[in-house]
Amino acid sequence: MLRLICRLLAYICLSLAIITAVLDAARSVGASNLVITPLRDSWQSVSATSFALVETSIKTHLYDIFWDPLMLWLLEAPTFIVFALLALLLYAIGYRRAVRTGRFAAR
Repeated sequence: MLRLICRLLAYICLSLAIITAVLDAARSVGASNLVITPLRDSWQSVSATSFALVETSIKTHLYDIFWDPLMLWLLEAPTFIVFALLALLLYAIGYRRAVRTGRFAAR
């Protein structure tokens, strides 16, 4: 069941990565310049209140080192790359190997 949920979340993250890559490509064509949207801008445009809530909760409940170098570095990464890597990680967790029994193998 966990594998199924991980693969489903991987497909959702992959579709979000494709959508954000297409949006960045369309903005780049419109601006005649390379436009890459960082995760921070995407998150704040979708829900600024949840961004502020996560920021304050990380700063108060965890160490400041998690926010200042780590989260700020992650939030400056392009949105489509973050979602693509998250999809790859979730798919690797939910991957099920095929059974490699041949025609003449004992079962």
